[in-house]
Amino acid sequence: MNNPDKFKIKLNLPGFKFRFKQEGGQSFIFDDLRKKFVVLTPEEWVRQNFVKYLVEGKKYPPALMVVEKKVVINQLPQRFDLLVYHRNGQPFLIAEFKSPDIKITQQVFDQVVRYNMALKVECIVVSNGYNHFACRIDYIKNDFSYLNEIPEYTG
Repeated sequence: MNNPDKFKIKLNLPGFKFRFKQEGGQSFIFDDLRKKFVVLTPEEWVRQNFVKYLVEGKKYPPALMVVEKKVVINQLPQRFDLLVYHRNGQPFLIAEFKSPDIKITQQVFDQVVRYNMALKVECIVVSNGYNHFACRIDYIKNDFSYLNEIPEYTG
């Protein structure tokens, strides 16, 4: 049986309340964005905590956030973990989440940068729940800069 407590590890994020359920020997967590219970994995635990952090701590509007949507890169379907839009409908931020036991490496950044080739967001975030990295993309200078913290939502 899948023990939900083994996934409820303390992350480098504020503590949040979640809804859980057990079914068929598996643990599920309620995803407020998708409005349904999803299988609780270590990566999902990071995603759910980070989404709450963005909504409650950084004032990101849930209505402008989507998770696990398909994007086609070089004719291959890929799925990003989280995309946040500006109020005008333009993509603003893409985030990639990893299990807490996965190190954030250049390969992880390369993955999210590939997704961004189709999306052209302003900000990229990568997190394993312990370490969070954010960078702002400057398309005019064809450059990027790391940010000291996750940006507030400005719309």
